[in-house]
Amino acid sequence: MSEEKTYPKFKSLKDKFSKTTLKAIKNMGFKYMTAVQAEVIPTALDGRDVVATAKTGSGKTLAFLVPVVESIRKHLMDSPITGVHIVVATPGRLFDHMRTKEFDYTHVNCLVLDEADKIFQYGFEEDLKQIIGRLPRQRQTMLFSATEAETTQALIKSAMKDDVQSINMSEDNTRATVEGLKQGYAICETEYRLHWLHKLLKKTASFKVMVFFSSCKSVIFHHEFFSKYCQVAVLCIHGKMNQADRTATITNFYNAKNVALFCTDLAARGLDIPEVDWIVQFDPPADTNEYIHRVGRTARGVGAAGNAVLLLRPEEREFVDYLQDAKIFMDRFESWNRYYNLQPKLDAAFSDPNFHKLAVDAMEGYIRSFEVRKLKHVFNLLTLDLDAAARSFGLKEKPDVDIHVGFNKKHRPRKRKAAMLAVPSAPSTKHAKQL
Repeated sequence: MSEEKTYPKFKSLKDKFSKTTLKAIKNMGFKYMTAVQAEVIPTALDGRDVVATAKTGSGKTLAFLVPVVESIRKHLMDSPITGVHIVVATPGRLFDHMRTKEFDYTHVNCLVLDEADKIFQYGFEEDLKQIIGRLPRQRQTMLFSATEAETTQALIKSAMKDDVQSINMSEDNTRATVEGLKQGYAICETEYRLHWLHKLLKKTASFKVMVFFSSCKSVIFHHEFFSKYCQVAVLCIHGKMNQADRTATITNFYNAKNVALFCTDLAARGLDIPEVDWIVQFDPPADTNEYIHRVGRTARGVGAAGNAVLLLRPEEREFVDYLQDAKIFMDRFESWNRYYNLQPKLDAAFSDPNFHKLAVDAMEGYIRSFEVRKLKHVFNLLTLDLDAAARSFGLKEKPDVDIHVGFNKKHRPRKRKAAMLAVPSAPSTKHAKQL
C-alpha cells in the first residue's frame, strides 16, 4: 500500500471544514493528509493547545494554517471584527507593534509559535514572555518545531494550557529526515572547492538546485563569478538584499524549471518551493539541526523525492559521524579527480578590481563562519590552510584578513597561533587538472 493511502483524506473532515476551505485544499493539489496533519488538524479544530514535533517537509505549515483559517471563519460568523485577521511576525517586531496604541490584540484567539526551536537561539525569549503575558488567556496556542529542544519546555509551560496535546512524529523514528531524500557527502581538498562547485553545477544544469553558503559575502562572490564569467543559470538571495529583491528572486526560482539558487541560511526555513531536485551544502551548517532544515527544502510532502550533498574538507570528515548520531545517514559520493581549468575565467574576472574585493570579502566571511560552528575540533580554524583557502576563492595569495573573530582571553594561545597563520606566504603554483 502506498504511503499516501496510510492517512485519511482531507474530505474525511468535511464535517469540521467549511466547503470553501475544503475546496481550497483540493485546488492546491492536496488529497491525503500527512502524518502530522492527521494528528494535529482534528485536535486543533477542537480548540485544544497543541505541541507538534515533525521533520522538515512533513506538512506542519498546513497543519496549523487550516485550523487558523477555520477559527477565523467561525469567529467572523459569530461577531464580525474589522482590521487584520492574521499577523505573521518575528517576536521582536510583534512586541514592538503591541506597544503601540494602534495595535489592538484584545481579540486574539490563537497564537502559533512556528520554528520554536529557534526562538531562544535567536534571543527572542524575553520578547516572547512579554507577548504571552499580554495576550488574552482564553486563547488557543499551537507550537511547532522540526527538532526537539530543551529550551522549548519552559515555553510550553508558560504559554500553554495544562491539557496540551503533545504530538511527536519523530519519536522512535530511525531517521531524522524524510524517506524520499537521498543524501551523501563529498570530500574535497580546500583549494579545489570552487572547481568542485563548477563541475557540480554543470552536472545538475537540467535541475532545480539550492546551494548554501556560510555568508552573504560568499553568496555575492560566487554568484558574480558563475553568472557573469561561467554563463551558469544562477540566482541569489541573502540578508543584504531588500525585501522586494528577495521576493522577486524567490518568485523566479519558484517558477523556474532548471536554475541554481545561491543562498545563506536565510532560505533554510519557511520556504516551500516545489520540485527542488538538489540541496548542495557548499559550506557545512553550524550544527545538525541546521543541516536538517537545509535539506528540508527538498523532498517535501507525501511521496516526494530529492537529493542532498554536503561538501567537506578532509579535516572535517568527523562531522559525518555527528550527523549519524543524530539519525542522519549519508552515503559517500566520490569526488571527481579531474576538473575544468577555471584559470582563464578567473583571470577575466580578476581584471575587474571590484571582483578582487569580492573575493577577499568572501574569504573573510568564510573564515568568520568557523567561529559560529559548535564543533570547534571538527571545524577548526587552526587546521585551515589559509593559502589553499585563498586559492579556493581564486586569489593568488593570502589576503590580510581578520581571523581573530571569537577569541577571548581564555583562548589566547589559539589567538597567537592564528596570528602566526595570518602572516603572508608565497603563493602556490599548484593548478587544477584540465579535462
